[in-house]
Amino acid sequence: MKSLRTGHVGLNVTDLDRSTTFYRDLLGLEHSGGSTEPGRRHAFLSREGRLVLTLWEQSEGVFPTRSPGLHHLSFEVDTLEEVRAAERRLRDLGAGLRYEGVVPHREGSASGGVFFTDPDGVRLEVYTAAGVDGTGAEAPVADAPTCGFF
Repeated sequence: MKSLRTGHVGLNVTDLDRSTTFYRDLLGLEHSGGSTEPGRRHAFLSREGRLVLTLWEQSEGVFPTRSPGLHHLSFEVDTLEEVRAAERRLRDLGAGLRYEGVVPHREGSASGGVFFTDPDGVRLEVYTAAGVDGTGAEAPVADAPTCGFF
């Protein structure tokens, strides 16, 4: 399987409209289909014609971080400025950041980003592969990946 890559991600959400707005506004995704039929509500969110997320209104409560399954969902961008733009959008949306601002993945690492949760408590990250090492930001966890310790 030389062409294997991650496809879209499907998330269960408690409020489809709220989550659709959150992901659309944060990531610039387009609503590209779905259903508002009671009991079958879902949304397809795309970027440049490619499906990125499917949201399924099939859950209650808050994302269970202590249960087996998804640890966090990560979105990579090309530049540090794009990460900072995501941070500004997150603040405008009232999303709680796990750490203050952009932080490296490890101490001295060139890669890093912002870590936060969606409206249902799903742990998320927007990061870049380079440029964070010149900011003076310190890794919140010195000897392990920052993204592993939400």
